Formats: sequence, structure tokens, C-alpha cells
Amino acid sequence: MHTTYKQQLLLLLLLLNSLWAYGQAVPANTIAQSFDSYRQQTLQEKLFLHIDQPLHFTGETIWFNVAYVDGSFHRPLSVSKVAYVELLDTDHKPVLQTKVSLTTGGGDGSLFLPASINSGNYLLRAYTSWMRNFSPAYFFEQPLSIINPFKPLEQSAPKPTSAYTVQLFPEGGNLVQGLPATVGFKVADANGHGLNAKGWLLTAQNDTVASFSTVKFGMGRFSFTPAGNTIYRIVVDDTKGNMATQALPTIYEQGYTMHLDETADGKLRITIRTNLPTASSVYLLAHTRQVIKAAEMRPIQQETTFLIDRKTLGEGISHLTVFDANRKPLCERLYFKRPDALALSLKTDQNSYAYRSKVTLDATVQASSMVPTDMSVAVYRLDSLSTFQTTDILSYFWLSSDLQGAIESPAYYVQPETEEIRSAADNLMLTHGWRRFKWETVLANPPASFRFVPDYNGLLVQGRVTNPVSGAPVPNILTYLSAPGKPVRLFVSRSDSTGRIRYELRDFYGPKTVIAQTNPQDSLYKLTLDNPFSEQAAVMSLPPLFVDEQKAENVLSRSVAMQLQNTYWGDQSLRYRYPKVDSAAFYGAAGESYILDAYTRFPTMEDVLREYVLGVQPRKRQGHFRLYVPNLPYREFFDEEPLVLLDGVPVFNTDKVMAFSPLKIQKLDVVTNRYLLGTALFSGIVSYMTYKGDLAGFPLDANLLKLDYEGLQLQREFYAPRYDTPKQQSSRLPDARTLLYWNPSLRTDQQGKSRVDFYTSDQAGLYLIEMNALCRDGKTGFQRAIFSVKKSE
Repeated sequence: MHTTYKQQLLLLLLLLNSLWAYGQAVPANTIAQSFDSYRQQTLQEKLFLHIDQPLHFTGETIWFNVAYVDGSFHRPLSVSKVAYVELLDTDHKPVLQTKVSLTTGGGDGSLFLPASINSGNYLLRAYTSWMRNFSPAYFFEQPLSIINPFKPLEQSAPKPTSAYTVQLFPEGGNLVQGLPATVGFKVADANGHGLNAKGWLLTAQNDTVASFSTVKFGMGRFSFTPAGNTIYRIVVDDTKGNMATQALPTIYEQGYTMHLDETADGKLRITIRTNLPTASSVYLLAHTRQVIKAAEMRPIQQETTFLIDRKTLGEGISHLTVFDANRKPLCERLYFKRPDALALSLKTDQNSYAYRSKVTLDATVQASSMVPTDMSVAVYRLDSLSTFQTTDILSYFWLSSDLQGAIESPAYYVQPETEEIRSAADNLMLTHGWRRFKWETVLANPPASFRFVPDYNGLLVQGRVTNPVSGAPVPNILTYLSAPGKPVRLFVSRSDSTGRIRYELRDFYGPKTVIAQTNPQDSLYKLTLDNPFSEQAAVMSLPPLFVDEQKAENVLSRSVAMQLQNTYWGDQSLRYRYPKVDSAAFYGAAGESYILDAYTRFPTMEDVLREYVLGVQPRKRQGHFRLYVPNLPYREFFDEEPLVLLDGVPVFNTDKVMAFSPLKIQKLDVVTNRYLLGTALFSGIVSYMTYKGDLAGFPLDANLLKLDYEGLQLQREFYAPRYDTPKQQSSRLPDARTLLYWNPSLRTDQQGKSRVDFYTSDQAGLYLIEMNALCRDGKTGFQRAIFSVKKSE
């Protein structure tokens, strides 16, 4: 009885100690709650650009379609209304920049390549204002080659090198003494391309612990159990006799390891091992693009196992993260589940065509439920000059956009799955770890605070008001932004506690001059406007462009084709789709409106106002003019002066307005009531408009900020000639198009079908059709097809 009592007491003490330990740990569900709260506060956006072709000559146009989706479900999004697109050189300096209007799901645009651009490899980058709050690794990047035939190509043949790199990635992130481990590896050349190689894991005494070889794209894995007080190294042979030695990552005395394998019944088995005597419990969180799929806590004594049904994980990349009882992240593993792509088929009515022949292209999307599908299609000639391939929407959204670093042949992993592809994809997951957040940020759960807000309703121009001496931000300063022209537009913003100002510019298209200023009493403060484009360096590095001398004939042929097109078809290609923009002034219909040419023309502005403008009363006080506007509902004049505008620019010096020639004024509007614009309240408005909306030489205040500003891009229309009649076919105008067709906005009908037709040119060769598709439910598809064009005999 005494022994039994002592055993029961010991068990009770152990139970109390266990309960105390669990009481000290943070409840497991708070990890999932913190993560979900973070996800709701930090919307993830993704952009994808379908480029017409990967190689261009100066004098040509880069055409692109923008797909805009949420980062979790890849469904069309409608938060941001502007995409920022820029062409960067090898030093990541911007060469061309533009802003593209976005509607739900995306938009389209173009970039003309001027003769000032040098030959070389470039990076086309795209992002939204909101995406600038996060790493530039989230931005879309597409490498392109550009050749300027009018400038000598400064190049040197790439020097052959035997150098290569070996990278090692312990599964889960850690190597721990005495715990079985799997190590992923990648062997790559200087350009990041995988190499075939074999290798050995050796001890300091040259004992072979494991041998291995690459499987696909220079990647593979090996397993071993690290021993204490043992130094290891990797020796690799690239099969050409070039040897390399690499030390293993740090092996810890104590810690945790993680291993993932798949069971025969379709489950993921995640094994967690530790040699820490104080380990009590571990928590596993699995999420697919920040959508939680599984969360579970288990006690651990040396080893524990989690089982997750593969079906519960979303398509694409899932992150499986292990935490200890105190919410500290320990290990992480990525898993790829091939997406269920749209079944997209392309078929031309023939395999080969003569010059100026009609091509009929049928696109079909096979789906169980017919949801409208948006597609973009490009048809261009293949040649040996291209260095890069265009990115496809399927592999980008489901793979590349959620992994760190460049991926060799990403389209390989989204093919119909085989055991070889599945194995290669898992090696990729071992060697490319990445997440779109830091766990410290997620678990601390701070209130969301972001510098860049989305362009909800159009362009968002941001800036600051500061003290010019100290540089300190100045709050509560009313500022004005205007763009001289028609219609009359004025935007106001009051600086916040950090001196930040924001103007929301709706329907703001094309290049304009913008003028920013404060009220006269605040004119000594410094007003600056931010660069709307990101100043963060691009992630992708570019190799130098090299064109072999043997391809000189191809360069000449393409150059002549470009010049012929610009000479004979240049005017046709400069066609724009003008957006529907409200032509009324920002204040709407004025209480009084005067077309001055309909009245007697007086020599001074004072005569004009006194003779026939009923709503403005000019008065002179202490030698200076002041204008007053009646508050019509109350039949009395306002005590304060109205807002005076010239072509939309506020003018606070009334004497300048009165000295300005009325012969330069076409129209005068008077708002005879109080007008609220944002946080500003005006006692009426007097708005002068010149004939051309260009201020007509009016002397502006020297303290205001004046600069050139590019609004949203006006969309160009792709032009291709048609040869429907014998007369058109026999036209003597040369047709040297190498880009036969571009359509950024094709949509399927209720049967999932779409048909287009276009005509071939006078350029023989193989032509590639590339089509990207995005469904409203988030599914994506990509397809290619080829046909040939030959000269008729």
C-alpha cells in the first residue's frame, strides 16, 4: 500500500508539472488567429504581364496584357486601379516608365522603343502602389532582349568558364547532431542553369558517408545522420572533371529537424525530431498562399508525426511551419501540388499558309462549369535571336510568384504529373524556400501601418510638407494640385501628422504639367511630390546580350522589316482608344457662365467684371483688388474672398488677375455658393479659362512647384492589315510584319469557345501562337501552337 501511494503521488506531481508547463505556453490556436488576422490586414496582390514576344528592335512596340488578381485565390481583383510598368537596364535603372489603368482583373498597354535605347537585355517590371509596401521580389519581372540596329552593339563573346556553384539546403532548415537529415542541393553554372553532376559526402578522414547525383535541372537530395564532433564536406564532380568542394551548413548540438514524405494513401507524413530534453509540444501550421489548411498541436518526446490529407492542401505551393510551445518558429518545409489548369486548346484551319492568307484560329476552354474566361493571344515569328522565353500565366501564378529566386523552366513543373515531375518539383521545394512575410511580424500582431495605399479610384499622387530649415514634417497644411487645361481640375489635400499629402486623380490621362502649392501664408514651407515609381532595386539579374556574327543576316532582315513597317504603316499604328472622361469642370455646372466673345470686349478685367458679370464684385482696398461673390440663397456677399482659378490653377494674388488681359480669356464661370472640396471650404469660385487652357503666359508665383507628370497611359490599338479583297491582296505596299496578331482582351462564349482571324504578312518562317487564359474562379491556362508561312510558288 505504501509503494502504491508513493507511485500515485509521483504521478500526480508529474501531471501537475505537465499542466504547469502547458500553462506557460501560449495557447496553440493563437498562432492561427494571429496569422489569419495578419492575412486580413495585408492583402496580397499579384500581377502577370503577357508580353507579345521576348525580342524587340528599336522602332517597334512592346505590347502587353496585365492580369491582376488576389494573391491567395488568383481571382480577378478590383482594389488597385493603376499598374506601374517600367523597362530597366542591366544596372536596374529605368529606361521607360508608364502607368496603366486597371479594371477588375487587369488592363493592357504598350511601350514604344525609341532609337535612343541601346542594344541589350532588359527587365520589364510591373507592380501596384500597394505592392510597394512589401519586398520587390513580389513584383512581376520579365527579361527581354532589345536590339538597336542603328547603334553598334558593344559586346564581347562570353568567356567559357568551368566555374559553378553548389548550394545546400537542409530540409526544414536545420542539421542537428544525432538526428536523421535530408539535404537538398543544386549545382548551377554562372547563369543559374542546372548542371549534371555527381558528388560525395565525406568526413575529415575522407570516409564516404553518402553519394549522390543530380536528377533534373542540377537538383537532387541525399540523406545522412550527422554525428557529433565530425566535420563534413561535399565534393562535387560536374562530369567534365571539374571538382568543387563545399562545407555543410552548421550542424547544431541541439534542436529540431523536419522531414516530409508521402504515404501510399495520399497523405503527407511530417516527422518532427528533437534532442532537446525540455521539449514538450510542437505546433504545425499549414497554409496555401496564407489561407490556413491545417493547424494541430502534438506533444513531443524525441519524435512526433503529423498526418495531413493531401486533398486538404490548396493547389500550388503550401508552407508547413513547425513552432514550439512558445510560438517560436522552428522548421519550415514547402510542398507543391500541381494546379488543375484550364484545358485550353488552339487550332488553326491549316498548318501552312501563303503570304497574305487568312488564318482562322479557334480557342476552346473545356471546363465542367462554364465560367467566362479572359484570354490574351500573340502570334509572332520565331527566330534564332531570342535569348529568353515569355513567362506563362500558369507557372507564374502557381509557382514562380511564390518562390524565391529564378526558376529554370518553370513550365516543366505544371505539366501533367508523372513520378519524375513530382520528384523534381519536390527537389525544387527543398531548394527554394520563401515566404511573403516574417513570422516575427505575424505573431507580434501589430496594427497594420503602410506607407503606400492602393490607387482605389485612379492615380494617387503623394508628397510631403516639411520645414525647409529643419526638414521636420508640418501637419495640417492645406495644399492644392492642379493641371492647367480642359476640363478644369483641382485637387486638394491637407497634410497629416507626418506631413504626408495625397491627391486622388481620377481620369488623369497622358502627359501633363502639374502645379502644387499652398496658401500664401504657408508658402515658406517646402512642398515635394514623391516619385510614383519604386526606387527599390529589381531582384532578377541579367546576363549581357550577345549576338553571334553568324546571326548578322537575321538581324539585318528583322531591321529592314521594322523600317518598312514604320515607313509604310507608321500612321496606321498610331491609333488610340480614348477613354470616356467627364468634360465638366470639377465644380459641375456653375451658377453663372460667360463666353466672353459673346459680349463686348473691354480692355481691362475690371471693366469686364463691372459691366456684365453679375456674380463678381471687384473692390479695391488699401490699393489692392479684392473680389467678392454673392451667396445667392441669402442674397448677400460672402465676407471672404472666393477661390480664384485660371485654367484650374489657384491664384491668390488678385492684382495679377485684374492686370491680366481679358482678351486672352475665353470663358468665365462663377459659383455663387459655398463649395466643399475635400477638407477645404470655399466662399464661391471664380474660374477663368483661356482659349487653349495653357495659362496664356500668366505670371505664376515663383514659390509654387511646377513639374511634368505622366498620367495614365492612353491605350493604343494594335493594327494589322486585312486582305479580304483581290485588290488588297495585290497591293504593292510591303507587309513586313513579324508580329501578325495581338489581342489582349479575348473572351470565350457560353460554350467555352472563341474564334479570331488575321492575315499573314510577306515574311516567311515559323510562327508561334501563345495564349494565356484567366478564369473568374481563379483557374489559369496556357497553350502554344505553331504554323508556317511560305511564299507562293
